[in-house]
Amino acid sequence: MKNINTSHQTGKIHIKKGDTVMQIAGKIVDGQNTGKVLRVYPKTYRALVEGLNIISRHTKPNATFPNGGIIKKEAPIHISNLMLVVDGKSTRVGRKLNDNGKLQRYSVKSGELIK
Repeated sequence: MKNINTSHQTGKIHIKKGDTVMQIAGKIVDGQNTGKVLRVYPKTYRALVEGLNIISRHTKPNATFPNGGIIKKEAPIHISNLMLVVDGKSTRVGRKLNDNGKLQRYSVKSGELIK
C-alpha cells in the first residue's frame, strides 16, 4: 500500500477541475506558468495541470507507443504552489455563504463569485 501524507487534510482545496491556475513556486519551464486543471488529487493535496510540471518518462515499446522512447507528460503538482486566475489576474480564494445557504468560492481581490 502506498504511503499517503494526510498532514494537509486540515483545509479545503481552493481549486477545482477546469479552473485556470498560475504556478507561483517550483520549476517553471519555457516561461509558461499558467494552465487548466485536469484533475485534483485531494488525498495527496496535488493537482494535474495542463502544461505544468512536465516530466520525461522512459517507456518500453507497447501497443500505444510501438517504438517506445522518451515521452514528455504532466506530473501532479502540489496545490500550495498554485494560485487561481480569475479574469487574467491571480487571486486568493475565499468562501462565503450564498443565498441558498451553501458555501461559494469568491475572489478575494475583486470580491466577485467564482463559478
